[in-house]
Amino acid sequence: MMLSACKPMTVMEIIEIFKTNITDPIYAKQLTVEIHRNFNHYKANFDLLDCDNILRIASKTGFIDAFHLITFLERKGCIAEIL
Repeated sequence: MMLSACKPMTVMEIIEIFKTNITDPIYAKQLTVEIHRNFNHYKANFDLLDCDNILRIASKTGFIDAFHLITFLERKGCIAEIL
């Protein structure tokens, strides 16, 4: 009887996309740093060339707390909604 080697389990990355009112690339970069500092398991990036000024959040933990993130952004004077 042959035993096969077990493959390591792959963790899927969860992605949430938000429409924002952010238009300034410098402010977007500052917000990205703040998001990484306050949500250390999120990977954030903005696409300000998109008409919806997209914020993408990725997480390998399997969960993105959209309400908490939107509240965090609102405290910074930003508007964000899930697409």
